[in-house]
Amino acid sequence: MSTSVSSRAALILVDVQPDFMPGGALACHEGDAIVPGIDQLLKRDIFPYVVATQDWHPADHVSFTTSHPGREPFERIPLYGHAQTLWPPHCVQDTPGAELHPAIDWSHLDTVIRKGDDPRVDSYSGFRENHGPHGKRPSTPLHEWLREQGVDEVYVCGLARDVCVLWTAQDAVDLGYRTHVLWDLTRPVSPETDIPTRLRFENLGVRVIESSALA
Repeated sequence: MSTSVSSRAALILVDVQPDFMPGGALACHEGDAIVPGIDQLLKRDIFPYVVATQDWHPADHVSFTTSHPGREPFERIPLYGHAQTLWPPHCVQDTPGAELHPAIDWSHLDTVIRKGDDPRVDSYSGFRENHGPHGKRPSTPLHEWLREQGVDEVYVCGLARDVCVLWTAQDAVDLGYRTHVLWDLTRPVSPETDIPTRLRFENLGVRVIESSALA
């Protein structure tokens, strides 16, 4: 069954950056497998609007294991009343690993939303940062930008399926967008999360489709 892309739809490409690829600082499982498909999808030029998010951390970011001596990568600690996963340093500002992936032709891109640049707060979603020291989740410019374009429907893909893609899709639903996830153009940090992640999408009302279904 094909899916027609409306004139008020946007494609959101989440964190397609070298540090999330095999060999990168925080490699997702088979992360590089989505690169050719995303490049081909952009060349089809079927989306009225295309947005990329970009993890853009300072070197002393609170989510980095190196900011917490004695801790190990992927440990969870309490932070501002919520659980925080500690990550290996990744997507540090102005490093090659933080750039948008060089194997993709980004000429169809309309805007880039950088996130995670506050050293005190992690930022998974393209729409809102994680909970910060004041208990709130500050907004990125993404929602305001989409509304200015008249967008009411989003298609989300990128990395990682079980973290930043999931959080972006959750916030899109919360903000009232009809939300789709292009499953084949996402990959997880850990493939063991795929079943619960897919169930989470379905419970949220997110439509999970393949990019081949786009007309």
